[in-house]
Amino acid sequence: MHRTTLILPGYHGSGPAHWQTWMQERLPGARRVTGIDWEAPILSRWAKAVRRSILESSEPVWLVAHSFGCLTAVSAGTGLAGRIAGALLVAPADPQRFSPRGVRAGTRRNSRRSLAADLPFTPLPFPSLVVASRNDPWMRLETVEHWAGLWGSAVIDIGEAGHINVDSGFGPWPQGLALLRALQSGRFQRPDVTPTPARLSGFHPRVPRPAAAAIHATQPL
Repeated sequence: MHRTTLILPGYHGSGPAHWQTWMQERLPGARRVTGIDWEAPILSRWAKAVRRSILESSEPVWLVAHSFGCLTAVSAGTGLAGRIAGALLVAPADPQRFSPRGVRAGTRRNSRRSLAADLPFTPLPFPSLVVASRNDPWMRLETVEHWAGLWGSAVIDIGEAGHINVDSGFGPWPQGLALLRALQSGRFQRPDVTPTPARLSGFHPRVPRPAAAAIHATQPL
């Protein structure tokens, strides 16, 4: 019996050519979270749907999230210790780009507060790996490192990869699947244990900064 893997897309969802769809088709027991309006990124509603999907499983689940889905995953999973085996968080979106009501429009981001205060500021109660890009238009690498440090997440920097989506060439993504397998095998330690650089084939990690449990790579797996 295969443990459930929940696929959690971001704003606008993940179409048939997206790496999440490709991965879902190759993971026994994988299913997409349902009950979400992918065109309305409202964190409270998305998190409620994710919690429901997690609690439907009799065993701890794996989460594979992208973009706004990453924010949803960490928000939904904070109070569900023991129900989540781990999370692969790919190209998280910047919470400053969103308000509790959705996208913050305009250059001044209007007067609505951002989602930053609604996200956890302490280590997640499950192992997590953040995959980041150096030229992601949705969140700067430095900001990714900041949040990953708060969450106790390891970070893999795969270079200039855009938003790690179809537009930046990420349809079939064997490297992403390999990273999920590495997370599942325990190569990335739990947040209550001091992280150590992962020895993954094809990666050349640098020594992480003390403030963030980061593992940086200059080339893909």
